[in-house]
Amino acid sequence: MNINDAKHQPSSIERIRRRFIGAPRDINEPSLFHKISLIPLLAWIGLGADGLSSSSYGPEEAFKALGSHTYLAIFIAIATALTVFIIAYAYSRIIERFPGGGGGYMVATHTISSRAGVVAGSALLVDYILTITVSLASCGDALFSYINPAFLPYKMTFVACLIILLVILNLRGIKESITFLAPIFIIFVITHILLIGYGLGTHIGEIGPVLEKYRGSINSDLSTIGFVGILAIFLRAFSMGGGTYTGIEAVSNAMNVMREPKVQTGKRTMVYLAVSLAVTASGLLFCYALFSITPVEGRTLNAILADRTFSGWYMGGTLALITILSEGALLIVGAQSGFAGGPSVMANMAVDSWLPRRFSALSERLTMQNGVLLMGAASLAVLFYTHGSVSALVVMYSINVFLTFSLSQFGMAKFFFQNRHEDSNWARHIVIHIIGLILCLTILIITVYEKFSEGGWVTLLITFALIVLCYLIRGHYLKVRKGVRQLEEILSSIPSGQAPNEEPLNTKERTAIILVSGYNGFGLHSWLSVFKEFPKLYRNFIFLSVAEIDSGAFKGASEIDALKSSITEQLAKYVRLARSYGYAAGYRMGVGTDVIETATNLCQSIVQEFPKSSVFTGKLVFRQENPFQRILHNETAFAIQRRLQWEGITTVILPIRVNI
Repeated sequence: MNINDAKHQPSSIERIRRRFIGAPRDINEPSLFHKISLIPLLAWIGLGADGLSSSSYGPEEAFKALGSHTYLAIFIAIATALTVFIIAYAYSRIIERFPGGGGGYMVATHTISSRAGVVAGSALLVDYILTITVSLASCGDALFSYINPAFLPYKMTFVACLIILLVILNLRGIKESITFLAPIFIIFVITHILLIGYGLGTHIGEIGPVLEKYRGSINSDLSTIGFVGILAIFLRAFSMGGGTYTGIEAVSNAMNVMREPKVQTGKRTMVYLAVSLAVTASGLLFCYALFSITPVEGRTLNAILADRTFSGWYMGGTLALITILSEGALLIVGAQSGFAGGPSVMANMAVDSWLPRRFSALSERLTMQNGVLLMGAASLAVLFYTHGSVSALVVMYSINVFLTFSLSQFGMAKFFFQNRHEDSNWARHIVIHIIGLILCLTILIITVYEKFSEGGWVTLLITFALIVLCYLIRGHYLKVRKGVRQLEEILSSIPSGQAPNEEPLNTKERTAIILVSGYNGFGLHSWLSVFKEFPKLYRNFIFLSVAEIDSGAFKGASEIDALKSSITEQLAKYVRLARSYGYAAGYRMGVGTDVIETATNLCQSIVQEFPKSSVFTGKLVFRQENPFQRILHNETAFAIQRRLQWEGITTVILPIRVNI
């Protein structure tokens, strides 16, 4: 092995990282998009599991809220199924209009306003963090209810380890994480088909006596609390079961991972999700009513139902245990939707400058690594803040779900009304969104009213704080953009030279390698700075740029090709400008997800060809540096300089002052 081979051998830390996370993906692989995208079945497992897993607590919360008025469970079951189908159909229309993903954030931004968009996006992010936490905390409750109480002190540690496990799986890739968790989903579906199907089938003959009993209860309530009182109880229970509908929006948020054709894949996934959730949630509520289930301290209603349903079966106790364990385990798969949807929303908000730009970056595994890590860290923080209390978590995250739902439905209704002259079927389309808006607003208002003092205020406070933070971040980026625009206006007047040079680059001459991000004020400032600081020293100029594949560009091969063409055209402008002043010039372009790694490798290859080379890169500098600015602006220039200087390559950072 020669020295160069040894130099490129991965370190021990890198080998360990690749063992857990996986080897880097080749961005130029022709079948890459096909390999990492999701077919409807896998999308249903990964994104629909959140909805199905909510059947572990949503129907139970609704049933418990009825108190002694359990006859309303049948009406709640019907209303639940209808609501699922209405919201799912409304989100299918959103998928048609916004096939690039982003869900509620994109709808609110483009149909209402950017202010509504940041509210929807912030609510979604808090919702996804709470989705992860409540799903895994519920999983811990379900699993630890079947083991010795002496192990209860370890429940929090167990849930924290589950969060870390999902972080690692999602750093490998969404498809890999879903494939790993698919067996859990399949076991859940099979056991709950048996639970609900057998439970309803064996009690079908009891519907008559049950309805007769309920008729008496209805007459009694009508004479005591009246119709308004019954309606109030119904609406409260219906709203308390609002957690059932969480996860429906996940498909529209994560459209970027769908297999082509994306719209058809997304809509088919929505059908799978809606049918499975409606049947499971309403079926459980029917079973609670038919079996006359009553709450028991320390046990879930589903556990009681499973014991009664399978009590006469051979190994019925074991089957009941598997059913509840699969329910608990499915909550792990349900938490996966938070890791799939949350980073996607972050990426869209980062592209619009509401969040740090680094959240739109992709890792070498083509995952939104920064978003995944932040979701995991935030979920751990919420877990320890609430001490893993499922009841507190359900209250916290149900509010944000319906805040986003309401904004989405209002936005779509507004869109169809404004475009009524272009769409002859606008009236038919708008109805579903108006109905969805009424349902979502009803649940939102009642949930906030009922649960505000019980912890709902915490959600609203956190969401408000995140919105304020987003405005601070966007305000900073807008100031920087204004400063850069002023610089570009000054430099845009640079005239072309009068001594064009058509000679090829000379490998024996001194060469300036200038890193640019495109044809802009930054690049022009760097080129002029080299003239000013090193007059007549360099005869060759090589302009280098990296076509960074971030979440905005990584939507298909055509988007990547368009990005390459755009970067090539901009680099060619630099070359023409430099040659017009009598210098030999050329350009090099790389494609990758890691600008630092790609740029470093390109610089090293250029230096091998042009030994008398120096590298120049620009960096924004502010009058007063602070930690906030360092978070919002990456340290790419310093990172490239460190790597190249280690290789013995002279690298100069040129300051670019922004007067803010």
